[in-house]
Formats: sequence, C-alpha cells, structure tokens
Amino acid sequence: MAVTFSNLHTESGLKALNDFLSGKSYISGNKLTKDDIKVYAAVLKNPGDSFPNVSQWYNSVSSQLAASFPGKAVGVGFGGKAAPAESAKAEAADDEDDLDLFGDETEEDKKAAEEREAAKKSAKKKESGKSSVLMDVKPWDDETDMKKLEEAVRSVEMPGLLWGASKLVAVGYGIKKLQIMLTIVDDLVSVDTLIEEYLTTEPRNEYIQSCDIVAFNKI
Repeated sequence: MAVTFSNLHTESGLKALNDFLSGKSYISGNKLTKDDIKVYAAVLKNPGDSFPNVSQWYNSVSSQLAASFPGKAVGVGFGGKAAPAESAKAEAADDEDDLDLFGDETEEDKKAAEEREAAKKSAKKKESGKSSVLMDVKPWDDETDMKKLEEAVRSVEMPGLLWGASKLVAVGYGIKKLQIMLTIVDDLVSVDTLIEEYLTTEPRNEYIQSCDIVAFNKI
C-alpha cells in the first residue's frame, strides 16, 4: 500500500512524518533506500527537537549521504523572491505533488525495463541454435599418451562450447582414437575453427594428429 507524505515544509507535514517514524529507523525497512532519499529531498532542513524522530532520521540519512559524496562542499544559496501570487501558486502545486513511494513506475523506469527485457530476448535468440557433434581425434601413433591427448582436447574452453562423454576406439596396429561428444552454440562456435585454430595447433598438436567430424546434428 502506498505511503504518502504531504506538505513536508510545514509543521503539520513534519508532524505526520514524525509520527510515521516512531519506532522506525528508515522509511522502508531497516536500511537506507530510495524512499528515504525522496523524503529527505522534500524536507527543507533538520527540524530539531520539535520533531525528534524526524531529526534523528534526518541526521542518519545526512551522514550516509556525506560518506557517499566525500568532496568538500562550499555551500550554495538560491536568490530571488517570487511574487505573492506566484508563491501561492507554487505552494499549491507542492501540496498536490505528494510523495507516493510505492506508486506506478515512471516512464523512464518502464522504458529501462523494456530495454533490459529486449536485450535478454535478443541474447536468448542469439544462443538458441545449438548442435550436437561427434568427433574423432586421432593420435600420431601407438606411443601417444591418450590420457594427455584427451586432457589437451578438453582444455579448449570458449563461450558456447561444452565437452561431453568420450571413449577410446581401437583403430588397428595397437593405435586407438578418442571419440568425443560436444555441444556447441552455432552462432558462437565454428567446428572448423575449433579444429584448425585450437585442436591441431601448438601445443595440442604434440598429441593430436588430426580431427574428423563423425556426426553433426542440430538440437
């Protein structure tokens, strides 16, 4: 339910805020939030002992804001005096412009949320296409350490690449090849690039002679 404060530049408004803060440290919950900043901006100054709850809360917010802005302030003033009619009009506008802490989102908030959602959908769409690949990885000879060969293969890491199950398959003359499954995100991983620029280049080509694609299936 929305909490609304009106006329915080008047004694009646400060009294309402003082009553609200009775037994509370902050406007919402037990930590400083945007709600405190909104109300703080509407309170012209620390009201002092006349409204002790507001005064204590005001000092707490001030000290935390000061820690966030460590630069030395020299102080600013606002000159000029509005005509009586204009002043009355501005005061009336202030009365109407109550602080609705839990109201609807602003247009900026909605726009930012829509942009975030669009970005998520775009990323999800980009990574939606996946393929399952079965690859044969061949050693140089029967003296190649197949355990180190598999370690060399699995050491390749990149976004969109996931290594799966593997097994050794006899080729002949005491030579075995590594047969391994991998899943790729099509837009992120090229199998040709994986083989030519990662698996069959130094230092992995110490163990790997060549790689062949046995099966390639869209998921």
